[in-house]
Amino acid sequence: MSNRLSNWTFRDIELFLKRNGFKLNYTNASHYYYIGYKKGILRNVCVPFHGQKSIKPRTFKGIILQSGIEAKKWFND
Repeated sequence: MSNRLSNWTFRDIELFLKRNGFKLNYTNASHYYYIGYKKGILRNVCVPFHGQKSIKPRTFKGIILQSGIEAKKWFND
């Protein structure tokens, strides 16, 4: 797992979300939807799967916002 914005893959994000209490809710084509509670709010996070390619930084920023997990934790975990 990377601590930079541009080196995260689908598997890195998936493992991080699972370690932080998120569970796979459903899949739709190449998008995986995870749900979990953060700060008392039910969160729904959409993660695109495109093989071993890195997730684009703008998409990754959206995933961070959807999850409700502080950015510091994403890069220090």
